[in-house]
Amino acid sequence: MRLPTTPRMAFTGRPLKRALLALASCWAIAATAQVPPDTAEQAAYAGALAAAWRGDVAALAGASRAATATRDGRGRTPLHVATFARQHGAIRALTKAGADLGALENDRYDAVTIAAVAGDEATLAVLLELGASAGLVTSRYDGTALIAAAHLGHAGVVTQLIRAGAPLDHVNNLHWTALIEAVVLGDGGPRHQAVVLALLKAGASTRLTDREGRTPLQLARARGYAAMTQALQAADAR
Repeated sequence: MRLPTTPRMAFTGRPLKRALLALASCWAIAATAQVPPDTAEQAAYAGALAAAWRGDVAALAGASRAATATRDGRGRTPLHVATFARQHGAIRALTKAGADLGALENDRYDAVTIAAVAGDEATLAVLLELGASAGLVTSRYDGTALIAAAHLGHAGVVTQLIRAGAPLDHVNNLHWTALIEAVVLGDGGPRHQAVVLALLKAGASTRLTDREGRTPLQLARARGYAAMTQALQAADAR
């Protein structure tokens, strides 16, 4: 997770302090969230967890519902593990065996958000096809997969999630929407511009503000993000 650049920010005093505290919180959570199984964990896996990591569809075909609910030390189920490993066959087999598509691991991420954060459009498409929700409240931010993808500039993921009915204007506990995160945690470049355009096209609100009462337009303008500012001005004029 990168801290945003703020070349022309004019915020000082308490607003700046709050913004910095929010960004520090982002860093602290990023250090522990979205962690794929490491080598030691992979070696220790057995049963459905091992089969999910390997993509062993045959082993998972006869899995019990209880086996699909097995959890590792970080609370990952076989579905989470298969999502990290991009094992589409395993994801399908686990779903058929009764895996909970909305299960959250210890950091409160579901499989959809894991795929969204990874920018893994193919795995996300499989999960959504199988009925996984694009609208769960996830993470310690009380966010959504859409907010996470917007923050990271994954425009293709954002488009998929919008088509799947993700809530456009959900406000997380930092008081940011997907549109606001694309501005304040983006870099103003083409990827985040594409996210902003996708959200605006879908009807995301330009009126919702951050905790200091700043709109996405004001935030983009303060950062000197000309293309975003133009897009947001056009949306406000409609």
